[in-house]
Amino acid sequence: MSIGKYEIFQTVVELGSLTKASEILNISQSGVSHAISSLEKDLGFSLLTRNKAGIRLTANGEKMLQYVREILHLNEKMLQEAGEIKGLEIGTVRVGTFSSVSAVWLPGIVKKFTNQYPHIKIDIMEGKQEEISQWISQGIVDFGFLMLPAADLEILHLKKELLFCVVPETHHLAAEEFIKPDALKEEKLILQKSTLKTIRNLFKALKLNPEISFHLDDEQAVISMVKHSLGVAILPEIALHHLPEGVKRIPLSDDRAICSMGIGSNSFKSLPPAAEKFIAASTLWLNEHFT
Repeated sequence: MSIGKYEIFQTVVELGSLTKASEILNISQSGVSHAISSLEKDLGFSLLTRNKAGIRLTANGEKMLQYVREILHLNEKMLQEAGEIKGLEIGTVRVGTFSSVSAVWLPGIVKKFTNQYPHIKIDIMEGKQEEISQWISQGIVDFGFLMLPAADLEILHLKKELLFCVVPETHHLAAEEFIKPDALKEEKLILQKSTLKTIRNLFKALKLNPEISFHLDDEQAVISMVKHSLGVAILPEIALHHLPEGVKRIPLSDDRAICSMGIGSNSFKSLPPAAEKFIAASTLWLNEHFT
């Protein structure tokens, strides 16, 4: 059994399609199909089921996928270590992230990293908090940027973010310089799922119980709802990089009105060298721009 077959199998599973895997891997669809059939023959059982709805893992395929990912992870790490021994800085770093980090942090981090390590490829996957945690646990990405806390992962804390109220310009609180949390007890709140737990804990500590009307994944959807006067939002500063006309951001005046951001990994000690370098570049860039 070859590493090449494992790579094809993993790609087919991740994309859910032989055709898409063929395009990404730049090999024929028959070549992809033959590699999967050959791997199934080597193992002695089916890994995938194929029907009109697409491709799905069999129960045995799910078990084998875990080992395939571990083997490919170790192979990538070995090749990167070998490259370092020879004085080369090569490989691929796989990063999970969410929209705010993609817009505000990643352009600067990626530029810094690629200037220093031009031969290391960067694969970026953007998703929701739950998806990123899952990608990390499954080994689909080396690590991911996350709002904290994040269960069952090793965490590297990066930055604390102030929480802001976002209100329509016509709102009675729009003229305030700061907003105390108890001023929101009669407001309908629109929250982002990634910070929902943090904000609920803040209100619980203050013995407040405001109505949470909506909780959404995307911060721009939250802001749009505020613009249409459907409620008041509480968002971290990083989510407020693009505010439309008609809304205002006002800081919450409470020392506990903060949320934490960091990087999550299954194990920082077992990361490939390219991933370690990317994390180092990230922390340096953040120290340079947010001190």
